[in-house]
Amino acid sequence: MPSYIDIAVNLLGSALEPDTASIIQAAAGQGVSPLIVIGSDLTESAAAIAICQQYPNQLYCTAGVHPHHASGWQADSSKQQAELCQAPQVVAVGECGLDYNRDFSPRPIQRQAFIAQLALAVELQMPVLMHERDAHEDFIAILREYRPQLSGALLHCFTGTHAQMEAYIDLDLHLGITGWVCDERRGQELAQLVPFIPQNRILIETDSPYLLPRSMRPKPKSSKNKPEYLPYIASYIANLRGENADEFAARCYQNSVAFFNLDRVHA
Repeated sequence: MPSYIDIAVNLLGSALEPDTASIIQAAAGQGVSPLIVIGSDLTESAAAIAICQQYPNQLYCTAGVHPHHASGWQADSSKQQAELCQAPQVVAVGECGLDYNRDFSPRPIQRQAFIAQLALAVELQMPVLMHERDAHEDFIAILREYRPQLSGALLHCFTGTHAQMEAYIDLDLHLGITGWVCDERRGQELAQLVPFIPQNRILIETDSPYLLPRSMRPKPKSSKNKPEYLPYIASYIANLRGENADEFAARCYQNSVAFFNLDRVHA
């Protein structure tokens, strides 16, 4: 059975949290292990570290402040985040970035929090896991300043245009692809783009419990997306790319291990 790493699981503060043990077990039964748990604010990041400690080698996490929560960014937030990032379970700074679609936090504060977290990732020489929605121009302008000093940069849940994809690849970003690509209504453009993502730059994720792949048959009874569905997403993407599904899965696994430096963590 191929091995997979789900690089973005919203385990905390979501519909998955009450079923953590069974979620992890079901995923591992499909070869999906470890899971990367997303920290979307500093409190949640601390909770993510705690749950990772309960499931060593099965869960790792990020520590960051999502743009939705940027209004909570304070003078001492960078110091708190740096302390969280010292935990061995933390494999990336993030989720951070810009979201001009929902504007849950004022845009100037989103930019301030994003810049601070990129600077921290540079200081700690840790990879960064990022979010961008309807904010491409500001996002890439800020990122260009920091990219040369970053050890690694991942835009998760990429759903942008061909021009945006090329701009991100030119900046040597990794791109995370979700089950959005399986949506015949919204995912058609992404389906056309995934064959053009370089082999060493593509990562796969569920972003569960969101973005349940619409093309799954039989359709899951629950609308919750789960990490155990990652092999379906991987196979779907491999087919779009004209690649052998097992070889594509192995490549994504190795890309994830290298990006998150999991060899170091497992050692």
